Amino acid sequence: MFTLRTSAAALGATALLATGLGTLALAPAHAADREFRCAGADVEFDVEKEGGRFEVGVDIDRAKPGSKWRVVLRHDGKVFYNKVRRADREGDVEVERTRRNTAGKDVFKVTVKKVGTKKSCSRTITRR
Repeated sequence: MFTLRTSAAALGATALLATGLGTLALAPAHAADREFRCAGADVEFDVEKEGGRFEVGVDIDRAKPGSKWRVVLRHDGKVFYNKVRRADREGDVEVERTRRNTAGKDVFKVTVKKVGTKKSCSRTITRR
């Protein structure tokens, strides 16, 4: 009976790993680099490669509705987006931009700052 239970547990674990569900435990660690809090709001920074271009997105959630946020995006150190955006009724701000792929590593950095506060928050993502 004990051998049957051990075999069933091993088979279940193998099936879980084979279907890819076992990799879900790794997702939060990877996502943690792109998700952070700033001035009481949740910020998500994402860079995805789509063909020969990068899709760069910044989502600010749970901000005070009507609050103003400065969002600065850099690609390889050069600013390509720098604007103040106002949070909508739900307290959300969304910025989406595309950038072309450059030779070597592509380094993207976001800096967000709630207007009227001193502290800014930033994160960097490097893509190959």
